[in-house]
Amino acid sequence: MAADTIDSATRNGDPARSGLDADALRRGAACWPIYPAADLSEQISTAGKEASGTGNMKFMMNGAITIGTLDGANVEIREEAGDENLFLFGLTAEQVEHVKYDGYRPAQYAENNAELRETRNLIADGYFSRGDKQVFRPLVENLLQSDPFLVLADYGDYVTCQERVSAAWQDPARWTRMSVLNTARSGKFSSDRAISEYCERIWKISPVRIDLDRS
Repeated sequence: MAADTIDSATRNGDPARSGLDADALRRGAACWPIYPAADLSEQISTAGKEASGTGNMKFMMNGAITIGTLDGANVEIREEAGDENLFLFGLTAEQVEHVKYDGYRPAQYAENNAELRETRNLIADGYFSRGDKQVFRPLVENLLQSDPFLVLADYGDYVTCQERVSAAWQDPARWTRMSVLNTARSGKFSSDRAISEYCERIWKISPVRIDLDRS
């Protein structure tokens, strides 16, 4: 929304505050008029970590298509946009727990995936660090020995999912339709709806009508 539009709305709603509010809004609009848009919103946190939140909602509102796991707000985006209008990959929260319970061995995932195995070797051999094998050693060891976020377990499915993204991108009509539907179905993530629910379910308060003196 443009600053002059905000200014007009403010003056019409509460003349006594228009000067202060309009100035603050102009400053905010000059710095950050809208949330930066994107074609693809990567929300790839491990399912069950609840690490995908409001950022992907804002990207959705701006027409970005989500590629992600069933974590956090991605679950709600899926419910609103539909399976056909986003790209899902990776383990579910339940599957993550099963993998951990059975004894997660990340090195096996790296060994059984040729592409991942080659990438691991390139990093470990210093290919990306000018021959220095120590720079990324902690990273490699963490992935192969611990991998707390199951990156290697989700890797193969992530790559396959990116291939689906590429295929959709090559079809402009399909991509545009997915993008438009993401925006059209993002109403649930309005701050007005969120505040109303907080008032009703958490704060237990009701709206109070305020009649402004327009004389």
